[in-house]
Amino acid sequence: MTPDAPSSIVVVGASLAGLRAAEELRRLGFTGTLTLVGAEPHLPYDRPPLSKDFLAGTTDADALGLRRQPYDELDLDLRLGVRATGLDPAARIVSTDAGDLPYDGLVVATGATARRLPDQPDLPGIHVLRTLDDATALRADLASASRVVVVGAGFIGAEAAATCRTRGLDVTVLEALPSPMVRGVGPLIGDTLAGLHRDRGVDLRTSVGVAGFEGTGRVERVRLADGSALDADVVLVGVGAVPVTDWLGDSGLTIDNGVVCDATLLAGPGVVAAGDVARWPNPAAGGDLVRLEHWTNASEQGVAAAARLLAADDAAVPFSSVPFVWSDQYDVKIQVVGHVSGDDTVEIVDGSLDERKFVAIFGRGDRLTGAVAFSRPRVLMQYRRLLVDGATFADALEFSKQ
Repeated sequence: MTPDAPSSIVVVGASLAGLRAAEELRRLGFTGTLTLVGAEPHLPYDRPPLSKDFLAGTTDADALGLRRQPYDELDLDLRLGVRATGLDPAARIVSTDAGDLPYDGLVVATGATARRLPDQPDLPGIHVLRTLDDATALRADLASASRVVVVGAGFIGAEAAATCRTRGLDVTVLEALPSPMVRGVGPLIGDTLAGLHRDRGVDLRTSVGVAGFEGTGRVERVRLADGSALDADVVLVGVGAVPVTDWLGDSGLTIDNGVVCDATLLAGPGVVAAGDVARWPNPAAGGDLVRLEHWTNASEQGVAAAARLLAADDAAVPFSSVPFVWSDQYDVKIQVVGHVSGDDTVEIVDGSLDERKFVAIFGRGDRLTGAVAFSRPRVLMQYRRLLVDGATFADALEFSKQ
């Protein structure tokens, strides 16, 4: 640590990124006061199982903890069930609904919250899925349901739909776009995702809009933009997430689809950000400002943000990340590496779409931007290494011929 290293650090967000930052601060030798603030009452937990094993009832909450070692080893001042309400960087004070917290160094790791539809009512039976409490409430409702409507065919909506079908429920998925995730992966793979769900009995309806919800006491129907309606016992709205930055509105930090940082994750004097809330110029994306809602990025960025907080300015290094995200739907493991876009050139370089076992590479010009795999994990990792090495699209095509 540098001679002017902080003596007190506050981590706002008892998230994956926040926990990894706290662990790394201790590993790097920080011995000062370390406070971890979390809006939820739970110790940091793993979110990916919420839409899969936990929702299916095959995993319980006590198996979701992110840390297996005792928290006492970290010597944390844990403030769970405490919400940050403001930040004064000049005075170096975080305001919370339980009082003010002074700091020398601050890690912002407040993550993201589920996006709601415009005018979405607070009607029992309508759910979002982001937190453990969200998943617990949804799981309880599914126990007495037979008809489920999922709004949105992104990863959360698709995973939850797959889980509900595995539970034997009637599932309808409503997607505003022509095919699932078409903006991210293009029509070729989007249509393959659609086929995966339709073959399992999901009523997937694309290019449809939701006009509203109806019900007396709890949700009973979903009204569509074309005037028709669908009966529903349970509705899940899975239309993405928004970064939790409302508490930073008067902070003077740059807020634009997240907390904007420099290349080293510094957001302001003594302030770093990590995880779903951080937006930074990622060298692996050509220096574009990006915000990643990925497990791997949150874990790696939490570690990097901790190191940046303790480093001298002239010793700080840029944080670079090749995104890696996965999704388990039925018996198919879907994995994505890099910064893919539906507008990219796409080539199938391994396996076949018909078998739903393949690797597709994505390119923009001659730049290799990423790869998508269905049930080809080992092959995909070879293309992630090419991305890390800065390979071109032509290099990746040549590699696929070996």
